[in-house]
Amino acid sequence: MAVPTSRPAWAMALAALAGTAQAQTATEPNRDAALSPVVISGSRSPADRFTAPGSVDVVDGSELRDGQLQINLSEGLRRVPGLVIRNRENYAQDLQVSMRGYGARSTFGVRGIRLFVDGIPASAPDGSGQAANFPLGSADRVEVVRGPLANLYGASSGGAILLYTQDGARPAEWRLGAAAGSDGLWRLSTQAMGQTGTPQAPGWSYTLDVGTFATDGIRPQSAAHRSTANARLSRALDDGRVTLVFNRQTGFAQDPLGLSRAQFDADPYQTTPEATLYNTRKSVSQTQVGLAWDHALGQGHRLELMGYAGQRQVWQFQAISAGVQAPPRSSGAVIDLNRAYWGWNARWRWLGDWQGGRLDLSAGLAADRQTDERRGYENFVGSTLGVLGALRRDETNRATSLDPYVRAEWARQDWTLTGGVRWARVDFTSTDRYIVPPNGDDSGARSYRGTLPVVGVRQAITPQLQWFASLGRGLETPTLNEAAYRPGGVAGLNTALNAARSTSAELGLRGRGRDGLWSATLFDIRTRDEIVVQNNTGGRSTFQNAGRTLRQGLELSGEVSRGEWALSGAYTYIRARYRDPFLTCTTSRCPDTVAPTLIDAGRSMPGIPQQQVWAQLAWTPAWAAPVGGVFTLDARHTGRVFVNDSNSDAAAGHTVLGLGLRFEQVRGDWTWREFLRVENLTDRRYAGSVIVNDGNGRFFEPGAGRAVFVGLELSRRF
Repeated sequence: MAVPTSRPAWAMALAALAGTAQAQTATEPNRDAALSPVVISGSRSPADRFTAPGSVDVVDGSELRDGQLQINLSEGLRRVPGLVIRNRENYAQDLQVSMRGYGARSTFGVRGIRLFVDGIPASAPDGSGQAANFPLGSADRVEVVRGPLANLYGASSGGAILLYTQDGARPAEWRLGAAAGSDGLWRLSTQAMGQTGTPQAPGWSYTLDVGTFATDGIRPQSAAHRSTANARLSRALDDGRVTLVFNRQTGFAQDPLGLSRAQFDADPYQTTPEATLYNTRKSVSQTQVGLAWDHALGQGHRLELMGYAGQRQVWQFQAISAGVQAPPRSSGAVIDLNRAYWGWNARWRWLGDWQGGRLDLSAGLAADRQTDERRGYENFVGSTLGVLGALRRDETNRATSLDPYVRAEWARQDWTLTGGVRWARVDFTSTDRYIVPPNGDDSGARSYRGTLPVVGVRQAITPQLQWFASLGRGLETPTLNEAAYRPGGVAGLNTALNAARSTSAELGLRGRGRDGLWSATLFDIRTRDEIVVQNNTGGRSTFQNAGRTLRQGLELSGEVSRGEWALSGAYTYIRARYRDPFLTCTTSRCPDTVAPTLIDAGRSMPGIPQQQVWAQLAWTPAWAAPVGGVFTLDARHTGRVFVNDSNSDAAAGHTVLGLGLRFEQVRGDWTWREFLRVENLTDRRYAGSVIVNDGNGRFFEPGAGRAVFVGLELSRRF
């Protein structure tokens, strides 16, 4: 396995590691905060990753909020190794998230990584998802599962991110928060948590989180606003518990598009003319409900049931020229997507003592379904651009999954053994209703199957030192959007696109002492039929399979604290390479009139930084104790990122510094919290993210310059 040799990167890694690991709590979590019937937990206890037979990291909800804007999930998860999560400064495309290389090809949204909120999937059966509806203001914790254990969540589970909201308790609490800063950004939010009834006869526990934010954006044509509402009700029954969740999200965002190399070098904060010419923009509306119920059957047996349903509507105006839309099989440049989705999970579980340890057995069946009513329109009427034009596409796309699974875990103080298997089945169908000669019927269907076994082991060498290892197989299907276009960019289900199949392994060592924690993990991922971009021009992406790939890497993390000082850090090295040559398109009009480009074996996979470092130094001086003062200085280094498969260009490596101050005062039942944060302290100009394999050459999305934010929160307990 290749290892990093860059001295500057290793110096930063060692400085970040002085003790190492992500914010870890030793306390047992509130088990009522999770809808446990929904997914298979990767560890014996959701928050106890120290005894997990794999890579499981937990970020406490307070870390997502204290001194943070509470707008993007990327704010609090930078400390997790192996995870690349970027705010693209483009709310029309959501965050850019990848984990050990999974999801790096995505040009918008999240791909290949499973997302959950209170156990309800925020990912569709086809593997696509969005993190915009994660309620950071009421989060109890976020769990990040990497490596083979993530395969237990089903197909397209290169990793998993699970957020659990706080559970209402006594005394009740109310919070009101506000933040504002550079580029016209502001946020208002409020949370209410509590419990009805009396202490002797408790009733419903409730959590309500409502918020809104807006920004002018860092570039022209990048303004956005979003509103969210999340509610959770739960109640203990005689032999179980029932939980209800509700989520509502609406948003609008302009799309500034990417920049070419020449544009980025001249002025990274400009907007490409096509964005304003076509008024590129996106609006989203989503509503979701969920219900979970579990019941104790006696003698350690439990029955756990969950169901959910939702509706998502998207309007998006793209910058595709009228000439490109002229061919009869073009689907236009305006997307009208109306998605209905639902799912359920039924599980039997048994917990009991066996052979000196605790045995946890479970078996269940999970089903999910999405139905996309998709229409496409021209983005012009006569000479007027950026408006709704003639219909060019009308079809129904469906993705369904039906997965039986079993899992067993045996644990005692010095050993944990886990094993499971999930039989993944994903079916795609497309029914075309836009049949206007010479455009024929583009209906089609495709099915994907896979057996996903996982095994893991953890052994305590000493009470403070442990090793762990896990091995598993994964299946990544294309998303409906990735399979929606055939080579050449014409509409119609791409039935030639196969699922990627992988074998992944990891070996880790972790320890803890009086002053801190640390962990180190090696991983190896071998994939065949890797899904890659075949062409990406004018907002239209087509995909293909590229043979075998190899991803190998190292993750280090930790934290140490002494007196008034605390140091935390995380380092990731990954070498991601194509093992087989293949052909791809690097310009528009390919492959119809322009010949494809040969990608040689050994090329780096684009969108994946080879090295990433995060470090934070926190100072809590005694003289600031009366006002609860904490001062932080953090550094984030990202290595070079190739923009395409041919590796012809790359976003340069960069280091960004951040400075934070936060205060807290408690006066009886009232608590005041204030913060000041400066991002990009040195006003570094850099590419914060890249659009992989863009056929127009607009690869680069700039990171924000120096920005100052302030915030205030008032809370009261009743």
